[in-house]
Amino acid sequence: MLLRRASQLIVFLALASCAKPAEVASASTPTGPFTSSRSHYVALRLVPGQDLKQALLDVVKAEGLEAAAVVSCVGSLSSVTLRFADQKEPTALVGPFEIVSLGGTLGPDGAHLHLSVSDAHGQTFGGHLVDGSSVYTTAEIVLIELDDLRFRRLEDPVTTWKELAIEPRP
Repeated sequence: MLLRRASQLIVFLALASCAKPAEVASASTPTGPFTSSRSHYVALRLVPGQDLKQALLDVVKAEGLEAAAVVSCVGSLSSVTLRFADQKEPTALVGPFEIVSLGGTLGPDGAHLHLSVSDAHGQTFGGHLVDGSSVYTTAEIVLIELDDLRFRRLEDPVTTWKELAIEPRP
């Protein structure tokens, strides 16, 4: 469905090999750190009205991404929904906002994304991205997939959250 909507979402794949392996570690996977020597990029542009988080999860599913991370994101949002630090409930903000930064990890079990935005006065807000952040004019995003790894989300007994589990891809 996502790729059929080419007029709303443009996806470009570019294969690239890493000059040096990237090391990643996770507290929930005691056998880490893991190394991936192969990667590729997915570049996309979202259009007005698309939900930022849901569109990223749609790309993960459509492209079969197993271990992805946000490399870059610029654009604007008409509304933002964030869960601020140590809060259980999200907060909805009405924009428009400029995207200052987006970072996080994505895989078939979900995503952990943090977003920072600024308003017309330069006031900046940031937190955990949840559903409900709508693209205003555009969102230009580059993702990288680590081809040798698989990201999963497993409940951590200490934090009680579904935390990142990094595994070598079979």
